[in-house]
Amino acid sequence: MSTHALPTLDRLNATVSDDLDVQNVSQDWLTAFSKAIEANDVDAAVAEIHPDGWWRDLFALTWDLRTFQGSAKISQFLQDRSASEKFSGFQFIEANLEKPYPDIWWIRLRFSFETKVALGQTNALLVPTANGSWKAFVVCTNLENLKEHPEKMGELRSFAPNHGKWQEQREREQAFVDGDPEVLIIGAGQSGLDLSARLKNLGVSNLIVEKQARVGDQWRNRYQALCLHDPIWFNQLPYLAFPETWPTFIPARKLADWLEFYANTMELNVWNSSAITHAVRDDATNKWVVTVQKEDGSERVLRVDHLVFALGLGAGSINIPDIPGKVGERTSNQNVVFIFLCIRRKISEAKSCIQLRIHRATDVSRPILAALYWQGCPPTEYADRIANATPIYFNKLIAQRQTAEIAEADKTILDDLKKVGYNITMGDDGSGFLFLALKRAGGYYLERFTKTGLKFTDGSELQADVVLYATGFGDVRDPIRKICGDEVGDKLPPIWGLNDEGELRGTWRELGTPGLWYMMGNLAWSRFFSKHVALQIKAKQVGVGERYSAPPVKA
Repeated sequence: MSTHALPTLDRLNATVSDDLDVQNVSQDWLTAFSKAIEANDVDAAVAEIHPDGWWRDLFALTWDLRTFQGSAKISQFLQDRSASEKFSGFQFIEANLEKPYPDIWWIRLRFSFETKVALGQTNALLVPTANGSWKAFVVCTNLENLKEHPEKMGELRSFAPNHGKWQEQREREQAFVDGDPEVLIIGAGQSGLDLSARLKNLGVSNLIVEKQARVGDQWRNRYQALCLHDPIWFNQLPYLAFPETWPTFIPARKLADWLEFYANTMELNVWNSSAITHAVRDDATNKWVVTVQKEDGSERVLRVDHLVFALGLGAGSINIPDIPGKVGERTSNQNVVFIFLCIRRKISEAKSCIQLRIHRATDVSRPILAALYWQGCPPTEYADRIANATPIYFNKLIAQRQTAEIAEADKTILDDLKKVGYNITMGDDGSGFLFLALKRAGGYYLERFTKTGLKFTDGSELQADVVLYATGFGDVRDPIRKICGDEVGDKLPPIWGLNDEGELRGTWRELGTPGLWYMMGNLAWSRFFSKHVALQIKAKQVGVGERYSAPPVKA
């Protein structure tokens, strides 16, 4: 069986009995696995996992994002981390039979566990084998909480009354009159807000510095027709759900107002119309010395333990291709050419003659979210655990099937697009749009300007009076280097793109210098991984946790 293949019944040479007892199979597997781990018998534990199986650890045993595939790598990982982290305390939660395809059946087993400092949950996918036994094909261990430092919510909320002092206390907290924050976050988009809320509930003081005048301006100031294309259930923020009356697809300006409301309601500390001008690491005190230029022109120097850049995937310099040739002045009645990678909105309302020039083949697949993020689906936290439980390269195998299904369903329209010269791609190895985004996040081909327009690499020409670039942004590390200097910049690992294990590089963990982090992601990833970043920072503040990382890769 290929090591990179789905566990189909044919490949497993297995069948599933009509009288399968899902609960007994799951309990038996968990009993055997837990006995092996608690006896520190790694060989026995690995024997409960398919030889081509996967293990994804989300900061629970490695304090990192790691994926191990195959018996040898899983064995080495468990030898290195199981006993040292005191991986134990396994408790059955639930088990259900799932049939994602007619030829793929697995039991999704969920169980809790603990380590010496943390609590976690596991999602395991058990598959049948030729001899009738069931083995784990995917195991995912997810960090949930720190034992001694739980989130201050629910029954742990404050029960102390506050008579007339709240406003004054809030103003002092917001201004940091009584001291500097432990964490400084640059950027009040969804990534920064989510992380700030998570840290606050873990008792870690933090401040967001935002150059825009209002929270939400990153969405508020974009083009008027912008609307989220993922459903509302996918886009929730931590702790505070959208109203049940809201539409399935949220207009950007409506979301902007919600982000501002969220910051106020969650009592997050935000300095708007402010900017970080300089940051340097003081090795003598293990502090970042950060200069903040405030709205009134004054400066404040803060000494913080952690500096988090939450600037998103578009934080780099604007990509304006260096194309030879001269561009004339703007005139009326123009021929307008857009140069871009992918476009989602029809622009038929524009008055100028618009021509679209696409220099990367446009992917036509779309997210399939209805199973987890739709009306009547499981709670968001439950859905997030499932959505992130499978390794990225394993997801690619599923995405190949989904993309083929979508292409077949849309065959007529795709054929028509090809007939008129539209460039279509099925994505990386036929896996759709997501892996193009994960690997490269865009790109473009260079051209040449002529007196009347543009000349392309294939020799063709196009008349144009105005050229508008929608070619994205450069390296997200640029603002870190600008603020922190070359010494820090030279130590930065790549941010974004996949490493050899299939995990995203750089983001959601420290960046080569102690106390330096990058937080990013769409609304769903920001919601989910903000908790992991907050837990890592809290662990460092209380002196626990040791990172077990893949060999560094420099780009």
